[in-house]
Amino acid sequence: MSPPNKELRGHKLLLLVPWEPPVGYIDDLHQKFPGLEVIHSNWDTWRETSLPSNIADEDWKTITILLTGPKFPTPEAAPNLQLVQLQSAGANYILDNPLFTDTDIAFCTANGVHGPQIAEWIICTFLAFQHRIPHFLDLQRQHRWEHSWDDSDTQDAVNQRVGILGYGSIGRQVARVAKAIGMEVYAYTNRPRPTPESRRDNSYVVPGLGDPEGVLPSKWFSGTKPEELAEFLSADLDLLVLAVPLTPQTRGLIAAAQFKLLARSKRAYVVNIGRGPVVNTDDLIAALDGDWIRGAALDVTDPEPLPKEHPLWDAKNIIITPHVSGNSNSYNSRLLSILNINLQRLSEGKEYMNRVSRKRGY
Repeated sequence: MSPPNKELRGHKLLLLVPWEPPVGYIDDLHQKFPGLEVIHSNWDTWRETSLPSNIADEDWKTITILLTGPKFPTPEAAPNLQLVQLQSAGANYILDNPLFTDTDIAFCTANGVHGPQIAEWIICTFLAFQHRIPHFLDLQRQHRWEHSWDDSDTQDAVNQRVGILGYGSIGRQVARVAKAIGMEVYAYTNRPRPTPESRRDNSYVVPGLGDPEGVLPSKWFSGTKPEELAEFLSADLDLLVLAVPLTPQTRGLIAAAQFKLLARSKRAYVVNIGRGPVVNTDDLIAALDGDWIRGAALDVTDPEPLPKEHPLWDAKNIIITPHVSGNSNSYNSRLLSILNINLQRLSEGKEYMNRVSRKRGY
């Protein structure tokens, strides 16, 4: 880390985002950090194929802090860059970029901004399946009233068990909501978390939400070996939530062998909000159509976008949405909260929040 620089004198921040900062935001930064120069370019790095032409070469040479999506300058073009704050929680798109691989520039994610809305989406789709909402919506479109006289035809969530594969900020908010409706929580992490200190989460969390102390799971699992994952998947799960980032280790993590483990017990309902390639799509279709699992809700797919004629659309008991579970009108304000924390830590010479590990890739 760099030495303390309370006024951030000599630093220049570029806000490369497709929206206008809130009124007064830049003025507040100037008041807090009098030495910080701030420039803004309204540019969608997710849709555009290049960086904005209105940022001059001389500007890139003096920019030290960058808020951006998946578009970056070359290391040569931005020789003084020290901190890149990403707009997304995932960092898979930076792993092969020279700005990440060939420098020691700090990259920080927006991990934590998605927890509330994605947790809502996960519990919403699970309860929609439990209460047969897709079935009743089909009947509504047909103008058909078909009352069920069987009062026990619906299973509520009380005493059901959710297994959360990837107990990060999203997983912890899922745990909070799941516990509130009476579910039991099992957590899986790649590294062991045997102590209270190891179970704490130091990433960004919306105040009052999540599980920052790691006290909600009644059982913890961990590991990177197939047999360690198998133990978790064999734990009588009613709901399996996939919330892991896409890395070489997680690509194809859930395939036929894992679905067959789920089939041996309660035939879990599977939700994927991580990345599509974490799941083998052909094996997922086989698991759904073969009743190895009860159903699935996907906000991410492989391939993505999902082609119109792809058989996954017609798989049994499936809900698919087009990668929208993270949408929220509070997204940008939470993102700027993380940026503000990292600006403060830069000024104090402290370690950044949500910094991407070059060893782990997230």
